[in-house]
Amino acid sequence: MKMGANSVKVISDGTFMLDGGVFFGQIPKVHWESHSKPDRRNRVRLSLNCLLVQTPQKNILIDSGVGSKRLDSLKDSHGLNGNKLMKGLKEQGLGARDIDIVLLTDLHFTHIGGCTKLDRSGEVLPTFPKAEHLIQKASWDDAIAPNERMASSFHSDDFVPIADKGLVTLLDGDTELAPGINVKVTGGPSVGHQVVFIESGSHRVAYAGDLIPSPHHLSLPCISSSDYTPNDSLAQKRELLDMAAGHGWMLVFGHALEQRAGYVELRNGRTQFQTVEL
Repeated sequence: MKMGANSVKVISDGTFMLDGGVFFGQIPKVHWESHSKPDRRNRVRLSLNCLLVQTPQKNILIDSGVGSKRLDSLKDSHGLNGNKLMKGLKEQGLGARDIDIVLLTDLHFTHIGGCTKLDRSGEVLPTFPKAEHLIQKASWDDAIAPNERMASSFHSDDFVPIADKGLVTLLDGDTELAPGINVKVTGGPSVGHQVVFIESGSHRVAYAGDLIPSPHHLSLPCISSSDYTPNDSLAQKRELLDMAAGHGWMLVFGHALEQRAGYVELRNGRTQFQTVEL
């Protein structure tokens, strides 16, 4: 999608599976299984969506999927069919060294795993060796010392090696990264979780990350049971949806398998969604 001199493109790192009860939270299975059919282990298939933003000066990658380090171990637990990001970038005429900025909505392994890779000797190295990796300080601090409830969401070899190479810049709150590109800290799904806003002329795109991971989560009560502070997720979702509907922002979802982006309208208190190919 062209946005004046900029462009945005959803690139998937593949798919993974997650327990449907975790993903849809308090929504009863009898409601969500009609649109997201679970397997025998009650898991639903989700996408690992990343967003490529190209400006005249920079190639910006928002989130990086799971990557290639744990493909075998995650095949059984998460039905992983991943490691597709580099192929997607190549289709856009880009290689790993062409990425100038990697912007991470949080440090869960489904968002940052692709930032590092194994070389032939088994050493973990940055995937994007010339990129500045932008992370909220609160998110970094939580990932370094997570509590028992959240520990399984983080893997230190996803983020420590990029810091060791001096490639990490910690943000402290809402930040303008470039003209028309801003991040807002929402919390909710994780400590320091951030949403990315891209604006150019009349075009407005918001990458919602895990705050609204799929169009099914446009319903306010639909909040993942793994969210760190679900009431914060609720408040931030309400604010984002009001803004999207009132000012024409396109939403991009972090884990939507098919309807990965679109516009919302609020009619008689209900959310209407129009899918857009991106």
